Amino acid sequence: MRADATRNVEAVLRAAARVFSADPLARISDVAAAAGVDKRTVYRRFDSREDLLLAVYRTRLDRLEALIEEAFSGERPVRDALLAFAEGGIRLSRDWPVDIRAVTDPAIQRRREELDERMDGFLRRAEEAGVIASGLPAGWTLRMLQTQLHTVAQEMPSLQPGPAAELVIETFLHGVGA
Repeated sequence: MRADATRNVEAVLRAAARVFSADPLARISDVAAAAGVDKRTVYRRFDSREDLLLAVYRTRLDRLEALIEEAFSGERPVRDALLAFAEGGIRLSRDWPVDIRAVTDPAIQRRREELDERMDGFLRRAEEAGVIASGLPAGWTLRMLQTQLHTVAQEMPSLQPGPAAELVIETFLHGVGA
């Protein structure tokens, strides 16, 4: 693919993430306008609105997978890995604000579940290291972390990713009690 075509696809995907997040019923022409391209440019790459939306979801999952790999691989101390993941997750959620939790496409659901399993595996490592309490219901820590990241990313845009990640991890590990 030519460099300008690659840039156009990236611009369309990023615009689609923002547009569909703000208006789930948005049209291809809305996405094209937000991306600064003609709608024919969008249709040359994506056959339908559904194809475009699935491409956005796949791209977000690709970015999430890369973040998980970067943050949780190796021998990085647990708190440092959590902090790196939180900061990256906040940036990811702000750059790709579409919510993939309610997607019904089986391939997207399966991939999301696989990535959740990888994150949950890291959180079990954190539990074994004594960083996270043991004996909590299955999936609790993952949902707590995801909820906090989503809240900060989407509802507190004035918080910069670094300090926001610190706040999330501090709250995640120690709560809000006095």
